[in-house]
Amino acid sequence: MKKTIITVVGKDQVGIIAKVCNYLAANNINILDISQTVMQGYFNMMMLVDTIASEKHHAEIANELAELGNEIGVQIKAQRDEIFNMMHRI
Repeated sequence: MKKTIITVVGKDQVGIIAKVCNYLAANNINILDISQTVMQGYFNMMMLVDTIASEKHHAEIANELAELGNEIGVQIKAQRDEIFNMMHRI
C-alpha cells in the first residue's frame, strides 16, 4: 500500500468532491478514508488514499491535483503519508 494524504481547501461550491473523486477513479487511486466540512462558506476536505494501483508517480499525481485545484478555484495538496506524519508530529 502506498498511502497519500490529500487536502482540499477553498470557497465552497458545487462539484468539488465529484471532480476530485473523478480524478482519483480515472487514475486507479483508492479512497481509504475521507472527512469533509464546510465552515462559514469554506470547504475543507482531507482524504487518505492508496496510490499503489496508479501508473503515475507521486509527483505527477500531486501536480495534476494542484492543477485541478486551480481550475476549480480551490487549493489541493498531496503529500506522502510518511512525510505528512513526520511534519505533523508533536
